[in-house]
Amino acid sequence: MKIGLVSPYDFAYPGGANAHVSLLTREFLKRGHSVKIIAPSSKSVEMLGVENFIRLGVPIPIPANGSLARVSFSFWLTPKVKHLLETENFDVIHLHEPMASVLSLVVLKHSRALNVGTFHSFWPKPTYRHKFLKPFLQSHFDLLHGKIAVSKPAGEFINKIFPSNYAIIPNPIDTDHFSKPCPPVAEFQDGKANILFVGRMEKRKGLSYLLKAYSRIKWDYPETRLLLVGSQSLDKESYRIIGERALEDVVLCGAVPYSDLPRYYQAADIFCAPNIGRESFGMVIAEAMAAGAPVVATNNEGFASVIDDQINGILVPPGNEEALEAAIRTALEDTALRARLSVSGRSRARRYAASSVADQILRFYESTWNQTHRNPIPAINEMAIVG
Repeated sequence: MKIGLVSPYDFAYPGGANAHVSLLTREFLKRGHSVKIIAPSSKSVEMLGVENFIRLGVPIPIPANGSLARVSFSFWLTPKVKHLLETENFDVIHLHEPMASVLSLVVLKHSRALNVGTFHSFWPKPTYRHKFLKPFLQSHFDLLHGKIAVSKPAGEFINKIFPSNYAIIPNPIDTDHFSKPCPPVAEFQDGKANILFVGRMEKRKGLSYLLKAYSRIKWDYPETRLLLVGSQSLDKESYRIIGERALEDVVLCGAVPYSDLPRYYQAADIFCAPNIGRESFGMVIAEAMAAGAPVVATNNEGFASVIDDQINGILVPPGNEEALEAAIRTALEDTALRARLSVSGRSRARRYAASSVADQILRFYESTWNQTHRNPIPAINEMAIVG
């Protein structure tokens, strides 16, 4: 089967949707399918170093959900997209965030394949922008044969804008990569308790609340350390907190290579995700769980879809530094609790294994095809789906 996976986001930058596409590509290729990734990129194909990649569109950064979304608004893509679709003759076009960019809309308009869309985003309720754009996007949405949401919150949100039937299939994670035995980072194995943060240093990630909580914890537990993975520089608020409170043992680890990330999780006594922004899923939480790191996270819709409070993690109210401090203290003081959270977390993470998610999506392709086509879907059968 020939599958085209479309991402609206700059493929040179890591992110949930792009990681999702990369893992599906790997799993589909393992099963003998032909796969092409179609996305904009700020780097050339040669510099990007991604196989089976087709670069379409020049991405530009725009503010979105407290972050920057790098998408393409190139309206001149139509001839290239039409030529690509005619040349490749895909059986399935799978668009991630299909309403999010001009590239996705142009592909959807000219595709003659089975069109599947996966929706990743979550907002508490549709904004004015969503309501304004809906009349312009409805005709494109109607071209989707099948719709997927990565979590129940994401499905409930998109259903408010475009009512339809959405299958809930989660984001995949590379459980083999994160769960395999590996040595922790040696320099952090000196007897101090390590609290780990992984993510972009953006306001919505809640780092300032973690720093404030850590400043109180550090006073009573001087043998603790805060590891910050994701960027070599912080926002002004975080620098201010560190300076005013004379915080020690805050280590800026920078952008850690993906291959080394499991070693940081292995070094963590506690993994903390203090996000205050909207989240549709907890990919970084699932990765930490797969590595066996006990998780303390904020109780937003996406994280709560992954964590059962006090069973495979601890949930606290967003933006509440006192509650965050109390949860981290509890985990630091209770070795048995950390061990239980680690075991339960590993078990939960297996739900999101890339191989399992890929099989769910292939079955979704097949069931959607059978509902919309008379002839069988090409080269997909029980022999093609391996667990």
